[in-house]
This record gives sequence, structure tokens and C-alpha cells, in this order.
Amino acid sequence: MATFAQEKDKHLPAGNSDFAAKKYADAEAQYRISKSKTPKNAIASYNLGNAIYRQNSIAESKTAFRKAIESTNDRAQKHSAFHNLGNALMKEKDYSQAVEAYKNALRNDPSDEQTRYNYALAKKMLKENPPKKDDKKDDKKDKDKKDDKNKDKDKNKDDKNKDKDKDKKDDKKDGDKDQKDKGKNDKPQGQSQPKPGGISKERLQNLMDAVNNEEKKVQDKVNAKKVKGQPVQTEKDW
Repeated sequence: MATFAQEKDKHLPAGNSDFAAKKYADAEAQYRISKSKTPKNAIASYNLGNAIYRQNSIAESKTAFRKAIESTNDRAQKHSAFHNLGNALMKEKDYSQAVEAYKNALRNDPSDEQTRYNYALAKKMLKENPPKKDDKKDDKKDKDKKDDKNKDKDKNKDDKNKDKDKDKKDDKKDGDKDQKDKGKNDKPQGQSQPKPGGISKERLQNLMDAVNNEEKKVQDKVNAKKVKGQPVQTEKDW
């Protein structure tokens, strides 16, 4: 997977060097630092997506590619970001969205044959694996019919138990209170839904180690020689 380069940014070329050495966690750390200094930097977002993709965090890489797309008006950069977004979607077997991503990539560079091949492949996979139909409406209709049939039965049952329930009114109130309290206490504390594309503990530790050492590493590289940026390329995995 290729990387963009940008002048006057120590972290971006350092990340490119780490990426070329297949040290993807270190590259990710450098790109994140670069991106934090210039949040609207499409190049840092794109390279970050590539580094994350290489660590098999596909869902998270999509976020970075989309950020790159939003942050640039450059057609070449948009093409590359859409292409790699399509690659990520293909990995997830989301063929419908992959088709759209490759289509957008071609809109920004109609001459790219690899993107055109991926586009054709995504359409083929979508045709062979169509999205499942939404049966929720039919299920709702069936449920409504069952509810209507049960209304009369429930009404008769309620009439028969009316007197019996009246005698146990006080006990029922106490029971209801206990059930509500139980429901509150049974709810787990301090839990939340996992965020899409969350960073694993192992990768997070790698990032922390890379960030802690990056200043010295980058300074040594800068003192040794001026790091030159890499030319714009696009990975073609498919």
C-alpha cells in the first residue's frame, strides 16, 4: 500500500519510512501525530488509513479513508482514497458500498485500469451475493394479526381474574415496586457499547511505545539526513 508525502512535516516522512520498513504500528503513531497537528491534512489521514489497514483493522481504516476524502479537493488524492476505501469494503464483503467507492474513484480518474477491474469485480460479487430482503414489514403484519386474535382472549381472561386481582391489590403493588428496583440494580454499571473500529489493547500498547520513542527517533533521522517524501502511488490489492 502506497503513501503520500508532504514537506515540512517531520512526522509524515518518518511515518513513511516506518511504513516502508513494514513497521505499521510505528507508522500509525507518526501519522496520528501528524494528523493531530493538522487535523484537515488529507495526506496524513490517507496514510493513517493505509497503516491501520495493514494491521487488519479494516473498519477503522475506512474512517481514515473517508476523512481523507472529506479533507481534499485534489482529484488524484480522492481517487486513491476512494480506491482503498473500496478495498476495505471488499474485505468486509460489503459489495454494494464497494461498488459505490470504486465508482467514485473512477469519477476522479477514469483511466485507472486497476480501479476499473475492482469495480467490475465488486459488481460481480454483488450480483452473486445480493443483499438480503427486509422482511420486517411482513413480520409486523403477521404480528398485528396475532395480536388482534388474542385481544378477545385476553379480555375474557382479564374479566375472570378481575376479582382475584382486586383482593391481591396491595401485594401486587409491593411486587411491582420490587421488580422495578430489581431492574435498576441488575443493570451493569460502567458498561458501554464498543465503538466501531476500536483499537485493540496490543495495538494500543504498540502505539504508546512508538509515541514515547518517536521524538528521539525522528530527531536522529533529521540530524542524519533530510528525509525525502515518497511519491503519490496507489495500492491495488484486488
